[in-house]
Amino acid sequence: MTKKEELLAPATGLLMPITDVPDPVFSQKTMGEGFGIDPTDGTIAAPADGRIILLADTKHAIGIRTTDGAELLIHMGIDTVEMGGKPFEIDTQMDAQVHAGDVLGSMDLEAIRAAGKKTTIIVAITNTNDVLADFYMEPGEVRRGELAATVTMKDAKALAEAPVHDANQYAKTARLVLEEVGGAENTKSLIHCITRLRFYLKDEDIPDDDAVREIPGVIDVARAGGQYQVVIGQTVGDVYDEAIKQLGPGFANPEETAKITAETAAAAQDPSIWGKTKRAASSLIGVITGSMMPVIGLLAASGMLKGIMTILTTWGGVSTTSQTYMLINAMGDATFYFLPVLVGFTAAQKLGSNPVIVAIIGAFLIYPSLVAVVASGKSTGSFLGMAINSNFFGIPVHIPQYTYSIFPMIFAAWMASKVEPWIKKWMPVMLRMIFSPLVEIFLVGMTVLVIVGPVITLISTGISGALQWLLSLNAALSGMIIGGFYQVLVIFGLHWAVIPIISAQLSVPGGSSVLNGIVSVTMIAQGAGALAVWIKTRNNKNLKGLSLSAAISAFVGITEPAMYGVNLKYGRVFITSSIGAAIGGLVNGILGVNMFGFTGSLIGFPSFASAAHPENLMNFWIVSVVTLVAAFTLTYLFGYKDSDSVKAKVAPKKRHLGDK
Repeated sequence: MTKKEELLAPATGLLMPITDVPDPVFSQKTMGEGFGIDPTDGTIAAPADGRIILLADTKHAIGIRTTDGAELLIHMGIDTVEMGGKPFEIDTQMDAQVHAGDVLGSMDLEAIRAAGKKTTIIVAITNTNDVLADFYMEPGEVRRGELAATVTMKDAKALAEAPVHDANQYAKTARLVLEEVGGAENTKSLIHCITRLRFYLKDEDIPDDDAVREIPGVIDVARAGGQYQVVIGQTVGDVYDEAIKQLGPGFANPEETAKITAETAAAAQDPSIWGKTKRAASSLIGVITGSMMPVIGLLAASGMLKGIMTILTTWGGVSTTSQTYMLINAMGDATFYFLPVLVGFTAAQKLGSNPVIVAIIGAFLIYPSLVAVVASGKSTGSFLGMAINSNFFGIPVHIPQYTYSIFPMIFAAWMASKVEPWIKKWMPVMLRMIFSPLVEIFLVGMTVLVIVGPVITLISTGISGALQWLLSLNAALSGMIIGGFYQVLVIFGLHWAVIPIISAQLSVPGGSSVLNGIVSVTMIAQGAGALAVWIKTRNNKNLKGLSLSAAISAFVGITEPAMYGVNLKYGRVFITSSIGAAIGGLVNGILGVNMFGFTGSLIGFPSFASAAHPENLMNFWIVSVVTLVAAFTLTYLFGYKDSDSVKAKVAPKKRHLGDK
């Protein structure tokens, strides 16, 4: 029979569904079903009867296994693990039996807010799939100890009679690894660091390294320091827990695990200015790629669709003025046109702000009347080279182009993550539903529109001048420099500086553009880098599929999937691809390859055909092959190896039930 269980509110405040909490890991139910509370009081109570199974070292998380088998995680605040336990007091201990409503500890709400963190308390049922049949709650104000949610538990008898199998993928990985290393009979003890299981074995000759590498969930194997090390990645804690369950608690060594984890985490922290700069750059790239990953598939599909349309309009007899072209082109363009909305949503999830609000800010920036202002080309003057095309309360402003843009929306999501806690500090709870979004949309939206956009335009204007100077200086040198750095401009939305130059070069009768040819080279290079990743990847099926589709998309002129889905994510791949582009740009300049249209990359070869310059098309293919070979070879040899995928997936510190 199923059984209902009541979960009480652990604190007084505003009760919300877990999908509304400002953290993507919890809001997407990665940790399980549950609810959140925006607290007005810092006292924390037990939601149900049970036993304490987790007390985080940083005091920000408490785990309870209820008498009915549900495993509850009480997570106090967002990203408060970084505060080292200072704002928390714990009034219970491991293995203690607690009753619903018992006080477990407290949190200093003001100290958490002062540190720029959110105070949201989250209660997640971490074994939802195993025990939960149904979950019900009603949002609203609630006091500590009052009913917060009602859960229906699965039939215990049916669960007990179910056939024995691996409970999850982590259990399967653990079981297969243990079989390969010789099981408990060959294991002295097992510890782990932030990425690896570390076995102390009786006979190190038993494991077959190649067989272990083939196990799903295993990235690589290493032997060092008397240990047999199995590289797992960010889920190492989960696999370790399952391995200890199968081996038995006597094989665990918590003290040594804590020590080695701290040592490996500390080793990654370089206190020098260069070290801090590298971590800041890595963090920025992590935010950019993390924000883009959910839409990479859409971009790749849209890129391929646009490539198909290019083929149909060039050789298939489809007219660019036909209704068929209009409809399919709109389908292919939609993802790119509305990219600010999509990236606003995903970046907000990544940075912990409200995804819907930030998406609306993206929609505001590409609202048709604003786009029309930019498209009209009209201005009432200029300032530092920027056209003054609008005004705000009588103040002259410059409105730039935001369609296809990424970086302004990442800034908007970051700013929103700072503005939201500030609004909650002074706005009464009863007014938040309506007035909090109003204030946030206005402050963040106008900051991006009036400040961030013009700053990007100002930088773009300077870059435009530098590019024109380079092109007039030396074709080969300019090709190498622009080829090497152009895709960096794309990351920050500064490549718009190139468009006016290309347009001017192509607008005259019989006009051509060397600059657009160099841009085409960079597309091929990014595709070649992704192609090398596809060839070398063995253990990550998702990456293998993504890298191939990203490469194809780049070869039809859409580099975003390759850039954000693969090359930037794996660091050196972007660098080796850019070096390949620099080599291609150099050859492009030496051969003087011109481009007579806008469509670039491999699929854009008709743009290089000219009756007046018949050698130009052949030179295009020479440059393309040189670029492809250079970027592919550099990436294959120096830019990527299969085990690199773990580096892109591992967080800077170990994550377990209580880490957030």
